[in-house]
Amino acid sequence: MSHTTTVKTTQDKPPQATITPTTLRVQGMDCGGCERKVEAALKRLNHVEEVSASSVNGSVRLTAPPGQTLPHSEIESTITALGYQVIDESAGTAEATKHTPWWKTPKGRLVLVSGVLLALAWALKFAWPSLGTWPFVAATVVGLVPIIQRAGQALKMGNPFTIEMLMSIAALGALAINAAAEAAVVVFLFAVGELLEGVAAAQARRSISALSKLTPSTAWLLEQGVAQEVAAASLVPGQRVQVRPGDRLPCDGQIIAGHSSIDESPVNGESVPSERGEGEGVFAGTINLDGVLEVEVTKSAENNTIARVIKLVEEAQAAKAPVARFIDRFAFYYMPAVVGVALLVAIAPPLVSTMLWSESIYRALALLLIACPCALVISTPAAIAAGLSVGARHGLLIKGGAVLEQLGKLKRVALDKTGTLTAGKPTVTDVESHHDSADASEVLRLAAALEQGSSHPLAVAISEHAQQQGVAIPTVQAAHALAGQGVAGQVAGRDLMLVSPRYLQRFAHQSSRWEARIAALENEGKSLAVLVENQRPLGLIAVRDVPREDARQGLQALKRLGVQAVMLSGDNARTVAAIGEQLGIESEGQLMPEDKAQRVREWQAQGLGPVGKVGDGINDAPALAAAEVGIAMGSGTDVALETADAALLKNRVGGIAEMIMLSQATMRNVKTNVALALGFKALFLISTVLGITGMWVAVMADTGATVLVTLNAMRLLRYRF
Repeated sequence: MSHTTTVKTTQDKPPQATITPTTLRVQGMDCGGCERKVEAALKRLNHVEEVSASSVNGSVRLTAPPGQTLPHSEIESTITALGYQVIDESAGTAEATKHTPWWKTPKGRLVLVSGVLLALAWALKFAWPSLGTWPFVAATVVGLVPIIQRAGQALKMGNPFTIEMLMSIAALGALAINAAAEAAVVVFLFAVGELLEGVAAAQARRSISALSKLTPSTAWLLEQGVAQEVAAASLVPGQRVQVRPGDRLPCDGQIIAGHSSIDESPVNGESVPSERGEGEGVFAGTINLDGVLEVEVTKSAENNTIARVIKLVEEAQAAKAPVARFIDRFAFYYMPAVVGVALLVAIAPPLVSTMLWSESIYRALALLLIACPCALVISTPAAIAAGLSVGARHGLLIKGGAVLEQLGKLKRVALDKTGTLTAGKPTVTDVESHHDSADASEVLRLAAALEQGSSHPLAVAISEHAQQQGVAIPTVQAAHALAGQGVAGQVAGRDLMLVSPRYLQRFAHQSSRWEARIAALENEGKSLAVLVENQRPLGLIAVRDVPREDARQGLQALKRLGVQAVMLSGDNARTVAAIGEQLGIESEGQLMPEDKAQRVREWQAQGLGPVGKVGDGINDAPALAAAEVGIAMGSGTDVALETADAALLKNRVGGIAEMIMLSQATMRNVKTNVALALGFKALFLISTVLGITGMWVAVMADTGATVLVTLNAMRLLRYRF
């Protein structure tokens, strides 16, 4: 679904200009330290206002000040100078996300070389002790060279406080105080930690890039009745394709001919196949199960459902949550502070005690290593990315970490009625005869005859119900409309009318029992059509937009989460009240679009907690924008989908509760990760300062913490609702 950068406005927030960011794909940017280096370097460039790097996506998003353009050549040369590679967007997502075995990557090769040299150094130490520390010095230098190069590149860009710089200082310092063996171990463990971060980032990227493989590479294009195989990417709106049983749909389109069961699980996670026939829409990436379909293309390849989902999720993963931005700010001040403390630990003890300089310097170097904030920096984005990926696989599209974080805090959710809590189209609920004038099946048969060919929603509902009941519908003669009150015509020689109860009151006297029955049905929010012959009622048909099958269960799930649900609708108050009573939900009807937005603002002013709004139409857009979190039904209008912060591709009310549960699970994961990272830091910082643990233990602890929080974040990928 399409997604643009949307600036939400409320009465308290003046409108702002919409700025479209530029996104570059960057290869080799696999960790939080990489992100900060790239951001710090690019922010120094002229005409660059905002920069957001994402190691999860392997991308950098940049915006220029209003009225200015980004210096693309300088941006690319800056990124290249830092040791990363900008991937040509024309090469496609596949090039940026293709899987390379870890042992073929630069970081993988460095680990292998460092590991072999370290093992060789230990072997030489035991075989020829007279060699001294030179084998370890050689192993350290070989592994340290690329680290020093990256530290130097960052320093040139004005960013001295990088993880590579801390590692370089610690390793060179260890060599200077004759701790070459520990220096070699430290360099090797650091390389292993970087490799693991890269593997984790690649796995997160593959979880999303796998979506691109859902759309087939070729399609059977129909031209003059002949099918020929063409590239799916070449399809344009208006063309027609043939989709055979077992094939994936190559495009978004509308069925022109044929009927089949469609497996939509690749797009929305719905396990039960949907029946689709002529005139109905289908999505790219879904699977045609049993019938040959002729489909007219409605969206180009770059704008089909799969492409828009991928773009949406990638943009969402790149948008940092408030907690992630806080961690970034914390790391920005944390690194210089750590260097200052390390200097104090190196200098102060020998001056005020009998501690040797070599011992104090050793502790300071170990302190620098344990203080590397790798685990802390990756703790949040890894969990957020995993949460967004899980949501996308289950048809829950969430536009960014900020939205994901806010969802779990919702206390009240306002829902539209038509198309959200209800199916969005009228359905026949009652068919009744008037005394012995005709039986119910006869009433339905004659009414369906009068409604033949009409596109009015009530007429469509009656015709569909008659077909479902297997009723043989006779032909109507001289059919004509009755000034907006109904239809009339001749069926099998009988003069009949199908009119509203108000119209019936003009000419037909009705019994009190009949009037009471009509009033009772209308009080239930149903629309009535009365079948009349010679000014005498034969029977009636009641129609209503009925609740979705999962509406009640979805609302109960919200209640269990402590979230209050309220229905806001533009429909007449009586119908809204009837649906609200049926679903057991507070409701309010006859609201204009601005009234819905006003209700949301009133709740916000009352301090009732963050408010969510769920809807599917243009009339929901103001309220979707006003709410802290706007959620669009997947079948909604483009305006609703673009204005909303999240979308339910399954069109299930239960998806709202699932989003909230996913948010809460993700934030629990984030808090656990932060606690683990800070806990490890605190424990080993103290033990290092006291001289209990050494340099290699410090690096092992830092690497272990990084691996631990990454694995914990990846655990979210197995989340089940």
